[in-house]
Amino acid sequence: MSTNSALTEISFTVSGRIGRPREQVYEAVADPEQLSRYFTTGGAQGRLSAGVEVTWDFADFPGAFGVRVLEADPPRRIVIEWSGEATTGEDGTSRTTFEFGSIDDGTRTLVTITESSWQPTRAGARAAFDNCEGWTSMLNALKAWMEHGINLREGFYR
Repeated sequence: MSTNSALTEISFTVSGRIGRPREQVYEAVADPEQLSRYFTTGGAQGRLSAGVEVTWDFADFPGAFGVRVLEADPPRRIVIEWSGEATTGEDGTSRTTFEFGSIDDGTRTLVTITESSWQPTRAGARAAFDNCEGWTSMLNALKAWMEHGINLREGFYR
C-alpha cells in the first residue's frame, strides 16, 4: 500500500513453527476431536472441509460460533469465515486463512494465520486485536499439544 492510500481494512498475520510434519499439524486443526483437545475449550463439531459449516465453542466466549469453511486444501491451506463485529465482510464476517508450510526437510511446519475483513475504526481495531490475541494463543496451544501433549488452555478460562 502506498503512503497516500487510505486504510480500507484491518488485517493481521501471526505465525509459529510446530515440530511435527505438516500433514499432522493440518489434521490437528481440521479434525474436530483434536481441535477440541487444545483450542476450542467448549468443543468443536464438524471437520474443516470445503463448503461445510461447523461449530466451535469456547469457555471464554460461551455459545457456539458458526464457522463456514470456504477452502480446504490438505495439507496446505484452510480458509474460514465467521461472525464478527465491525467487519467489512458482506455478512458481518471476518476471513481467516491458515497456511501450513513444510520446513526443515518436512520435520517441522510453519503455520501462518491471517485474519482480515475488519473495519478501519476503533471497534474494528479492538476486534482485530482481540482475535490476534486469540490466534496467537491458538498457535501456542497447538505447539504445546503437538510437541508435548500439554493442553495449555485447560483451566485457563474457567
